[in-house]
Amino acid sequence: MHEYRTHTCGELRKEDVGKQTRLSGWVHRVRDHGGLLFIDLRDHYGLTQCVIEPEGADFGKMEDVRAEWVIRVDGTVEARDGDTVNTTLPTGAVEVRISAVEILSQSEELPLPVFGDQEYPEDTRLKYRFLDLRRDRIHRNIIKRAEIISSIRRRMTDGGFFEFQTPILTASSPEGARDFLVPSRVHPGKFYALPQAPQQFKQLIMMAGFDRYFQIAPCFRDEDARADRSPGEFYQLDIEMSFVEQEDVFAAVEPVLRGLFEEFGDGKPVTQKFPLIPYRDAMRKYGTDKPDLRNPIEMSNVTETFKGSGFRIFAGMIDKDPNVEVWAIPAKTGGSRAFCDRMNSWAQGEGQPGLGYIFFRDGEGAGPLAKNIGPERTLALRDDLGLEDGDAVFFVCGLPKNFASFAGQARQRAGTELKLLKEDTFEFCWIVDFPMFEYDEVEKRIDFSHNPFSMPQGGLEALNGKKAEDVLGYQYDIVCNGIELSSGAIRNHKPEIMFKAFEIAGYGPEVVEEKFGGMLRALQYGAPPHGGIAPGIDRIVMMLCGEENLREVTLFPMNQQAQDLLMGAPSEVSLSQLRELHIRLNLPKTE
Repeated sequence: MHEYRTHTCGELRKEDVGKQTRLSGWVHRVRDHGGLLFIDLRDHYGLTQCVIEPEGADFGKMEDVRAEWVIRVDGTVEARDGDTVNTTLPTGAVEVRISAVEILSQSEELPLPVFGDQEYPEDTRLKYRFLDLRRDRIHRNIIKRAEIISSIRRRMTDGGFFEFQTPILTASSPEGARDFLVPSRVHPGKFYALPQAPQQFKQLIMMAGFDRYFQIAPCFRDEDARADRSPGEFYQLDIEMSFVEQEDVFAAVEPVLRGLFEEFGDGKPVTQKFPLIPYRDAMRKYGTDKPDLRNPIEMSNVTETFKGSGFRIFAGMIDKDPNVEVWAIPAKTGGSRAFCDRMNSWAQGEGQPGLGYIFFRDGEGAGPLAKNIGPERTLALRDDLGLEDGDAVFFVCGLPKNFASFAGQARQRAGTELKLLKEDTFEFCWIVDFPMFEYDEVEKRIDFSHNPFSMPQGGLEALNGKKAEDVLGYQYDIVCNGIELSSGAIRNHKPEIMFKAFEIAGYGPEVVEEKFGGMLRALQYGAPPHGGIAPGIDRIVMMLCGEENLREVTLFPMNQQAQDLLMGAPSEVSLSQLRELHIRLNLPKTE
C-alpha cells in the first residue's frame, strides 16, 4: 500500500464500498456524535467523511485531533444509510470506517478558520494566505484559473499561434504608468525596468519574420491598487499578428473569448457576434468607453428641446455657450416621484447640483421641468424617447467632456435600481476608432490618448493634415459587462509615421531614438503591417468566477499598499547589497 494514500479525498464512490483505503489530508472538521467521532478529511481533490468508534484502537489519538492537522487514515469504505447520504458532496454516498490513524503534522491555533466562508480582514487573509487558499471558494477559483489558462493556450495553439517568451529585464519606457526599476550591478548607475507589457518585444517578433505570437505574459506597473487590477503585477494574454487588418484581429480573438466564456460561464448566454461601437458613440450613448450592454438605457442629445424653452437654467446655458448640450437618460418603469427624488439625492451626493427629471402619468408629464418647458415639448420628448406612462427621463446639462462620466454613472445606477439589466449573461462589444491624441489639461499639451505605437487612420497624411484631436487610430478595446478586458491596435510600421506621431506628442527625434532605438531600427529594415491585442487574464478569471476583486482569483496578491504581507516585501536590504549596486539611499525625513 502507498505510504500516504490509495485514493484522494474526492475519489471514493458507492462502487468502492467494501474496499480497504488509505487517505491523507487536512482535518476539515471534527464532530462528536455521542461517542462516534466524525472526521471530514480534505485534500486538493475533495472531502471524505471518516468515522471511528470508541472501541477503535486509535480512538484516543483521534480525540486530540483538531482542525487543519494533517493525518493519514486507513479504513474500510462503507455505504451511508439513506437519510445520512450527503447529496452535496461527490463522496457523500460513502464514508470510511477508520481502523488506523497516523498524525503527520499538527496545526497551531488558527488565525482564521478554513471551514466556512466568513469574511476576514484583508491583511489577515494575505498574511496567512496559505490558510486562506485552503478555503473552498478561493481554492476552486484558483483551480478554475488554471483550467482557463490551459484552455486559452489550447485555443490559441489551435488557431495557429505560437507561444514565445519575452524578456523580464528590459529598458525603461516613457509611456504608460511608472516602471519598476532594477539596478544593475555590473553597469553602475544604470537600471533595467520590469516590462509594463511586452509591447515592443511582440512587435519586434513580427519584424523578425514570425507570424502569429501569443504569451501568457506577466506585466509590471508601479501604480495604485484597484479592485480589477492588483498593484505591482498582473497577467495578460498577449497576442500579435502579421499582415493583418483590424478585422483580422477581431476574427482571431472573438472565437477564443466567446468559446472561453461558453466553456466556463456556467451556461450563461454569450454574445455571438461582438458589435463594433465607435468611441465617440459610446461616450454619447453610454457616457463611458466601457459600456455595460446588459443595461438597455441609451442616452440622447435633447438640446433642441430645451433651447429657448421656459426652463431658464438649461436655456441660458445653451444660449451662452454653443458647445453646451443637454443629454436625456430615459428610465423605463422609473416613473414615480420617489424614485426620481432618490436619483436626484444620489446625484447631489456625487457632488452634482442635482439631476433634472420628468416622469409620465395619465398621458402627460409631471414634475417642475415638465411645467417649465410646457406640454408640447414634454410630449414630443416622450414620443422621441419611446417612453410611456410609468416611465421617467433624467437630464444633465453642460459641456459633454465635463459631464459624460457622471451621465454614464447615472445611466448605470438607474438601470441597476430599476432592475433593467439582463442578469446572468455576458454582453461583449468592441470599442473602436479611438482618438490618437488628447489634450492634457494638467500638462497643458497634446499627448497620446492610447497606444503610441498605433497606426493612425489615414497614415502620415492624417498626421500632417488634421488637428491632433481629430486623428483617429486603429485602436480598439474589448468590453464585457462594463469591464474592459483588453486593449489593442494595428501598429504603425513606418519610421516616418512614428517620428511624426511622437513629435505631435512633444517628443523630439532624439527621444524616439534613445527610448525606442530597437523598435526604430527594426522599422527601418522592412517591417510588416501587424497588429495585436492583450486581454487581461486576471479580469477574465474574475468574471468567470463571479468575483468582484482580483484578490479572490490570484494566488499571492499584494495588499492595497502594494505590500506582500506573507513574504514581507518590499523589504530593506543590507548595506553590502547597496554597495554592490553603487546605490546610496536618500530617504524622506520623518518627523
